Amino acid sequence: MLSRSLSVAQGIVASTGRRAALSAAQFHTSQTPAAIVPYLLTDVGEGIVECEVLNWHIKEGDFVNEFDPICEVQSDKAAVEITSRYTGTVKRLMYNTGDMARVGHPLVEIDVPETGGAAASAAAPAAAAAPAAAFTATSVAEAVQSISATPGAVAAFALATPAVRRIAREHNIDIRMVPGTGNNGRVLKSDILAFVSGGAPAAAAAPVAAAAPAAPAAPVTPAAPPKPVAGDELRPIRGYQRAMVKSMNESWSKVPHFGYCDELILNDLSALRKALSPIAASRGVEKLTYMPFFIKAASLALRDYPTLNSSVSADETTLHIKAAHNIGVAMDTPNGLIVPNIKNVQDLSIIDIAQELKRLHDLAMRGALGAADLSGGTFTISNIGAIGGTYMKPIVVHPEVCIGAVGRIQKLPRYAADGSLYPADVMQVSWSADHRVIDGATMARFSRRWGELLQTPQSLLLELK
Repeated sequence: MLSRSLSVAQGIVASTGRRAALSAAQFHTSQTPAAIVPYLLTDVGEGIVECEVLNWHIKEGDFVNEFDPICEVQSDKAAVEITSRYTGTVKRLMYNTGDMARVGHPLVEIDVPETGGAAASAAAPAAAAAPAAAFTATSVAEAVQSISATPGAVAAFALATPAVRRIAREHNIDIRMVPGTGNNGRVLKSDILAFVSGGAPAAAAAPVAAAAPAAPAAPVTPAAPPKPVAGDELRPIRGYQRAMVKSMNESWSKVPHFGYCDELILNDLSALRKALSPIAASRGVEKLTYMPFFIKAASLALRDYPTLNSSVSADETTLHIKAAHNIGVAMDTPNGLIVPNIKNVQDLSIIDIAQELKRLHDLAMRGALGAADLSGGTFTISNIGAIGGTYMKPIVVHPEVCIGAVGRIQKLPRYAADGSLYPADVMQVSWSADHRVIDGATMARFSRRWGELLQTPQSLLLELK
């Protein structure tokens, strides 16, 4: 009975929506089409809902052709150049430089000379679909609410997030049996817990309480915001910094971290790097740093301990071990900390890695990294030693499961096996890993293997293909 009622409701809604769309289409075809076309900001990446307008390439009154660049926007992940879809005169810029533009909202208005052409065909379906879509969404919500309100009814489906469904499964509860108190009958975590304890959800008591007239609520005076003092500055969190806020919140809240530290003596690697520097310079790498060696050694060690190059499924039932070693490198830039990654390190030579590092660094310093360079990472190394630190507690970049931070190389006294004292190039490395899938023993073995490849670089060369 419930399914039949829902189907009838959906059928009525769909029929009415089609009539509304037809009426809107007839209205637009019977009128002279407007020449001014709003150009909507299109989707610039998965999950991106707004972008910062970095700069405009046009101004009001300019004439633009189709595919001409009109502006550059900065999302949480990358800077993107937006091009025009129309040919015409710019009538209005909807945002100023520095404003946050919403995806799907008008970015610019263009006066298109071809009336009844592309402008009309682009504007009419959108205008026709808008009232129909709004009517459909409202009507379906009302239909769901009216059916959910039927006493003793069991819903044919339940609105709930994956996390709430997982809690229901853990308690062997048919989530359709749980009355939802959220918007449009959505089942919340509190509804599940109330159902388990045998109590009614909070909203179930609402009709009874509504029978008595509610006393007017006492006015609440909001607390006054703190007053800024001389010298204070308010800076909006945007671009790469906003991406870091989201990433770190997600990593710290989802990943149970543990740390592991080790010490390496890199005298032999220092000598090898010095010997290879002239060869690298002849192949376009002006300064051969230690990072290409660290990255290649990490890839070779990941081949022996592949669980460190993996990710955990959202429901925590599957470990996805990645074949590609896309190793991220944390970079300090004028726009903040960003982590582009070098793709398929397992197939690259040390010179290849050095050249790719230079390319990524040059783009990062100009704020021109693309989404492809910033996504798909599987493992990360941060070089705090370039600034001067020795130890660090890095945060895993979710959904990865491991990250390393290398400190600066210091000349320190160390004892040889025969008891003699010698000057050593000493470096500290700090690892953080996801304790859900990585244990301390695995982390220690990986670190030892990585260290062996760097402390005896002859073995590193033997492993290269």
